[in-house]
Amino acid sequence: MRASAIEFRLRMLINTIIVVLGFWAPWIDAWGIGSRTSLLEWTALELSRLGLVPFHIATPLMIVVSALMAAAGMILRVWGSAYLGPEVVIHLDMNARSLMADGPYRYVRNPLYLGLWFMAAAMSFVMPASGSLFTMALLTLFLLRLIFGEEAYLSAQLGEPFEAYRRAVPRLVPRLRTTLSRSDAKPSWVQAVLSELTPIGVFFSIAVFSWSYDNRLMERTILIAFGASLVAKALMPGLRREREA
Repeated sequence: MRASAIEFRLRMLINTIIVVLGFWAPWIDAWGIGSRTSLLEWTALELSRLGLVPFHIATPLMIVVSALMAAAGMILRVWGSAYLGPEVVIHLDMNARSLMADGPYRYVRNPLYLGLWFMAAAMSFVMPASGSLFTMALLTLFLLRLIFGEEAYLSAQLGEPFEAYRRAVPRLVPRLRTTLSRSDAKPSWVQAVLSELTPIGVFFSIAVFSWSYDNRLMERTILIAFGASLVAKALMPGLRREREA
């Protein structure tokens, strides 16, 4: 169940491919499986058809749900990246130089993976319903593989300190209170924001443009945010030094 070293090295590419396939959903045109109706619209129609919520209420309700998911993803990604450091977040190899137990890591062991899951869940509302199912099923499995592989590596490298941390902090369901004391770690907020422009763009796209019901516009906004994030990471001095080292 653990991800291999090559999977970890290519994790960002694999995540991107999974999401792109969810938006593209090539099986719809190739084999006629499913339709191009977005998950947001499909869910609103189903809630209305079942008599649970009128359609004029179900649609904005789904927009609010997806926006809240996008907000959760954005907060977790930026907060986690600010404390862990963008250079560690995008590093091609697992890192065990020190144990991070500050910021969001005081409440949940994997805030970045959890944030990525919420971001993808928010984007899935813009995808065709079958694409959403494909993306969330495959991405959830892949993220669990990454988590198990990374935790096994940290346990082997750090030993008892990591085991004590693992006993104190849940893997994926955040704890509202924690007994862990704060360290003197200093978050890098500006670098974190610049390196996490994708989840910020996803939140902006869904919170603002969902009300126009223009999926193409939302897709373009997300794509622009993704491109801007890549450019920002390439231009950040700290990340350039990390790649050259």
